[in-house]
Amino acid sequence: MFNTMTVTKTAAALIGSLLFLMLASWFASSLYHVGYTGHVAEGEEIPQAYRIPVEDSSGGGEEEVVEEGPDLATLLASADPALGERAFGKCRSCHKLDGTDGVGPHLNGVVGRDKAAVDGFNYSTAALEQEGAWEPENIDAFVTNPREYMPGTKMAFAGIKNAEERANLIAYLQTTN
Repeated sequence: MFNTMTVTKTAAALIGSLLFLMLASWFASSLYHVGYTGHVAEGEEIPQAYRIPVEDSSGGGEEEVVEEGPDLATLLASADPALGERAFGKCRSCHKLDGTDGVGPHLNGVVGRDKAAVDGFNYSTAALEQEGAWEPENIDAFVTNPREYMPGTKMAFAGIKNAEERANLIAYLQTTN
């Protein structure tokens, strides 16, 4: 069954495979070499592929002043509901305006409505703990960063960073009843 030729072929195949893997490893390490050999003395920092120098801003220099744009009332005064309807496209995959719930609760008449007040919708514990009504200021803060405004929310949305776009969205939501 096993003759000398079969054993020789099998051994050659194994040795050839090992040689191929060693050469591939050598080629890859020479192509993507970062200078780290795998041996680091205790307390020594492990070198990374890229180092980006960063200035230490904690050392008593001038504090950076963050410029704030116009307040929400000013933005709402000049907001365009038609542009808000376009911005609502980001919400449409989870929320509806026809009074039926989707993945999220319906947003028909949301401005002025109590928080977590849609009957039959399964709100997160974080949403149920919220008090008050959805006023433009609350909606603005929530839509800016939902997870920061309401930690523990089920809403998986990164937020809308542009203040004018948020104001347009709120103006549009005010027209839905």
